[in-house]
Amino acid sequence: MWKKLGLVSLLAGVTLTLAACGSKSADGGNVKITILQGKVESNKQFKAIAKKYEKAHPNVKIEITSIGGGTQYNPVLKTRISSGNAPTIFSLDGPASVKQFKNYTADLTDTKAAKAAIPSTLDTVKSQGKVYGLPFNIEGYGFVYNKAVFEKAGIDPKSLTTYDKLEAAVKTLNEQKEQLGIKGVFALPGKESWVLSDHLLNVYLSKEFDGNAQKLYTSKKMKFENNAEMKQMIDLQKEYSVQPVMQMDYAGQVNQNFAQGKVAMIQQGDWIYETVNQIDAKFAQDGIGMIPMPVKEQQGKMPVGTSIYWAVNKRKSTDEQKAAKDFLNWLYTSKEGKKDVVEKLHFVPAYKGYGDVKMPDALTQSVYDYSQKKATFGWVFPGYTGTSWDPDVAQPNLQKYLSGDQDWQKTVSNMKDGWTKQQTK
Repeated sequence: MWKKLGLVSLLAGVTLTLAACGSKSADGGNVKITILQGKVESNKQFKAIAKKYEKAHPNVKIEITSIGGGTQYNPVLKTRISSGNAPTIFSLDGPASVKQFKNYTADLTDTKAAKAAIPSTLDTVKSQGKVYGLPFNIEGYGFVYNKAVFEKAGIDPKSLTTYDKLEAAVKTLNEQKEQLGIKGVFALPGKESWVLSDHLLNVYLSKEFDGNAQKLYTSKKMKFENNAEMKQMIDLQKEYSVQPVMQMDYAGQVNQNFAQGKVAMIQQGDWIYETVNQIDAKFAQDGIGMIPMPVKEQQGKMPVGTSIYWAVNKRKSTDEQKAAKDFLNWLYTSKEGKKDVVEKLHFVPAYKGYGDVKMPDALTQSVYDYSQKKATFGWVFPGYTGTSWDPDVAQPNLQKYLSGDQDWQKTVSNMKDGWTKQQTK
């Protein structure tokens, strides 16, 4: 997630005891804060940070519930709120969720973390000039590839800067499947609708909205002029993927195929490192890399952005809110917190003050390098995440096309018309 925020199915409640920086209740007693977050792959890392943190700050307890897998995050959050069990800290995924949960989000504008955040990362969580979320990190995605397979096939992944070059390489890899010991060139997870509707669609929509999610969120129309190019990429991945694609989920793609060396590359992001590392640490550390998907108008650029933000519940007590803000400030701005953000969480920092960062793995290093040389373009999909258009229009229409039940022209017209209808309600 990182998979898309809210892609949660196994509701794994993980209770961590943390302490938050300098926070006591008015009477000097302990303060308990609760966190609901959707990065289940980072549970172990948060736990390690928690142990260190509570040794130095024993007066605040934090209970973390982490959910991950395949169910939506926002319904879980809404259930917690309606049942009177609202968390102190929760997650937002863009303008729609900022609007949806506006009655619960505290103003974070004056926090140390908000002041340290890279300004562009706050655009999607601002309302009337105030900041209501703090970015988890910066993430990027593209094609994550198996270095050994590419080397054996005689292909330089960094040379795949156009669609034609990519297609030629894919055909070469496919012809050599047996010699390379792979089942397919790609593993396309057709069951995970967000892979197409969020990440792939973003690649072909970003230019239209200047990489600005807020601009998309407020737009009445979606021209989707680069849709033919997107069709090419879907068709290529589908044709040369391990089959059947419609039965493949995230675990099938990452755990069962890519991490076990059964495919040459997959469309994914830097967040998969921890999953791959748990299966084959040596492969994760030395055997993988990531390149941008070739797009005509964004050649050599990687889609980089922020999709998850921390929010603080303004309906909690003053002491509880202070404890929550203190913890988030510590995590992203203290010397110890910053070290753990990079080395334990493998987060590319969304904040200033980190100096020359050496990321601990090849995927996050790739995102950091592309960001440093400004060879990136923005994420606009947070502008529709959380709206009804994504689950009710984009996802089902793209899956109908992928499964062969609908032609591309109908898919595109349904998506464009669906956006207009949503925006003119």
